[in-house]
Amino acid sequence: MENAKIRLCDAKSLDIEKTFECGQCFRWDRGADGAYYGVVGSYPAKVWTEDGEVYITSDAPEELWTEYFDLATDYAAVSAGFDGEYLRECTEYGFGIRILRQESWEALCSFIISQCNNISRIKGIVARLCENFGEKLEYGGRSFYAFPTANRLARLEPEDLAVIRSGYRAEYIICAARAVVSGELDLEALRACDYRSATAALRSVRGVGEKVANCVVLFGLSHMEAFPVDVWMKRALKEHFPPDFKPESLGKYAGLAQQYIFYHARSME
Repeated sequence: MENAKIRLCDAKSLDIEKTFECGQCFRWDRGADGAYYGVVGSYPAKVWTEDGEVYITSDAPEELWTEYFDLATDYAAVSAGFDGEYLRECTEYGFGIRILRQESWEALCSFIISQCNNISRIKGIVARLCENFGEKLEYGGRSFYAFPTANRLARLEPEDLAVIRSGYRAEYIICAARAVVSGELDLEALRACDYRSATAALRSVRGVGEKVANCVVLFGLSHMEAFPVDVWMKRALKEHFPPDFKPESLGKYAGLAQQYIFYHARSME
């Protein structure tokens, strides 16, 4: 996988380990060579750091990666606006995380799977889902699998997903797929509407609660003001923020602040 080597940016602006390991995505795996291997859409890729720069090899057009890694946004300038001693500490610790602009259906399905789950198990379920129901892709002498489409999964019954070992989440996956296919849930329209309307629409889907909805609008619909709150965030907010703290006080990039806080809280445990 040495063809089409593209420089993405410097390794300070994009820390691939922090970005891929911070809990926002589940399809990038670190190889024995230290590089990360994954699939975006139908494009397998290898991403690695070399001499302080981040490179990628893939058959995808370069602009896909500019969009996916949100490289047009100046995260240093955005992060400079986060105030308060604890938040500045989290920002310094987590700097290099970028909010990936993931495909909306994949994000919805993945975060349904994430409910009451740890990252290792989520990645295992997602991998089995792709291997059993996604298109097989060959690249650089390796086999990869595309994420299965909503159309593919909507034709199944929950029991057909027994092979991925997702438990009660299988029913939610099928319900979400059918909602997308029927048009009941228009993910592209939710990308264009306001954050709160998008969150409310997602919560109408069986099995999608407040935390999952916020993850989907942040990581799959690019509403950067979304602020998912799980047990790690509840603890951090309780210990380091006033009782009347409102995420909207962090502005339109509250989701980036959330990732800094989340990454710091998990890493310090």
